[in-house]
Amino acid sequence: MFTTSDFRKGLKIEVEGKPWIIVDFQHVKPGKGGAFTRTRLKNMETGQVLERTFRSGEKINRPDLLEREMQFLYQAAEGHCFMDTNSYEQFFIDEEHLGEAKNYLKENIDVKVLFFKEKPIGIELPTFVNLAITRTEPGFRGDTATGGTKPATLETGMVVQVPLFLNEGDVVKIDTRTGQYIERVKE
Repeated sequence: MFTTSDFRKGLKIEVEGKPWIIVDFQHVKPGKGGAFTRTRLKNMETGQVLERTFRSGEKINRPDLLEREMQFLYQAAEGHCFMDTNSYEQFFIDEEHLGEAKNYLKENIDVKVLFFKEKPIGIELPTFVNLAITRTEPGFRGDTATGGTKPATLETGMVVQVPLFLNEGDVVKIDTRTGQYIERVKE
């Protein structure tokens, strides 16, 4: 059980039998009446955002969440296929539950899959992924000093801004939290 004093961004709670994650919260102590906590919650299954107020000291349940190490295998019509690295059991997760994470998935990448009541509801990516550039304007000699950027399409179809000196076939490190280019990777 959690109380309102345990609230922080990213905390996973259960409200009305559904898993929610706290996006934002604010402890409020009005001059008259009891203190309360105003929260903004995001449903981990549907993505719905909800504003909810909890009385100070109110008890909130922990969701029945399980995190398992899995490997992304391939994309099919029924969704993205993941394999448990311990039991070799395979699960399909649809694009709706993946959200922006689908832009970073390439074959054989290890991720953490989140299960709610034994049903996969989302994934947690590693902080950085290495992806190859499949399409961009060619770089020219001397482009390193200007500090400019250009759009580049990565092997997953995602488009990011990269420095001018990068070319097709180069492998780059991308931050999965922000979606930004970090550095060129020598493989």
